[in-house]
Amino acid sequence: MEKNQPHQIETISEFHKLLGLPSPEHPLISVIEIGPFEEIPAGFAGSVLYGFYNISLKKNFKSPVKVKYGQQVYDFDEGVLSFMSPGQITGFAPQKYSSPDQSGWMLLIHPDFMWNTALTNKIKQYPFFDYSVNEALFLSDKEEATLMQIIGNISQEYHNNLDKFTHDIIITQLESLLNYSERFYERQFLTRRITNHQILDRLNQELVSYFDDVDITEKGLPSVSYLAGQLHVSSDYLSGLLKTLTGLTTQQHIHEKLIEKAKQQLSTTNLSVSEIAYKLGFEHPQSFSKLFKSKTNQSPLAFREAFN
Repeated sequence: MEKNQPHQIETISEFHKLLGLPSPEHPLISVIEIGPFEEIPAGFAGSVLYGFYNISLKKNFKSPVKVKYGQQVYDFDEGVLSFMSPGQITGFAPQKYSSPDQSGWMLLIHPDFMWNTALTNKIKQYPFFDYSVNEALFLSDKEEATLMQIIGNISQEYHNNLDKFTHDIIITQLESLLNYSERFYERQFLTRRITNHQILDRLNQELVSYFDDVDITEKGLPSVSYLAGQLHVSSDYLSGLLKTLTGLTTQQHIHEKLIEKAKQQLSTTNLSVSEIAYKLGFEHPQSFSKLFKSKTNQSPLAFREAFN
C-alpha cells in the first residue's frame, strides 16, 4: 500500500479480526458493543476505507479520542449517532487513551445483505450517509432509548439460531432504524435553530457576494457543492437543513437569489437581457430567460416592461 493511501477493510470478518474479536456469526452483518479500550488497534490508525455500512452510537468518548472523516477531525465528547457508507474514508488519530465510561455499539451491514430487498436502493436515498462526521445526530434520551430497542431486536436475531425468518426480520428492523434516524435529524434541524439559522444567514451572504462578484462571468453559476464547501458542511446536510427551515433546497435558494438579482438588474439598468444573463454567470441567455420565466411566469422583457 502506498504511503498516505487509506487502508481498505472490505469485509466485516476483517473488521472483527482487526479488533481482536471472534468471527462474526453472519459474514454480512454484525452488532458490536463498544466498551473501554486502551489503544486504537494498529489497523485503524490513519485513514480507513470500508466496504460496508457502519452505523455507530458512541457515548462518553472524551478527548483525546479523535475520529477523522476526510480532512475533518471531530471529538466525540457527547453521545452521537454517525453513519458511514461503503467507499467513505474515515479513521482514528493514532494516540492512546482511556475512558472507563465510554460505551455504545456498531451495526455493520454489507450491501450484499440487502440484495433483492427494497433497501437495496432505498438505503442510498437516506441523505445522512453522505453527511460529514461533524454533522452526526445528537440523540435525546428518549430517542436513544427508541434506537437501542431496535438495535436490541437486531442483535437478538443476529445471535439467535438463523432460520428462514431471520433475514426479513433484520431488514425490517434496519429500515425502522433508518426511518427513525431520519425523523430525529428533522428534529435536530429544528431544535438547533441558532446554529442552523447562522448557516442560513451565511448562505445568503455567500450568494449576495457571489452574484456581486465581477468575475462571475468567468466562474459561472454557483454549485451546491461549492456553497456547501464555503459553509464547511456537506451538500446533502445543507439541503436537508434548508429544506426543514425554509422549505427550499440549496438549488432553489440559488435560484431565488439569482432571480432577485436579475429583477434588480432589469428594473434599474439599461443592460440587455443577454448582458444580464452573462453577468449572472449564464453561458446562454436562453437558459436564463427560461429559468426566469419558470420562476416568475414572465419573460425578462415582460417583467421590465411591466415594471416600467
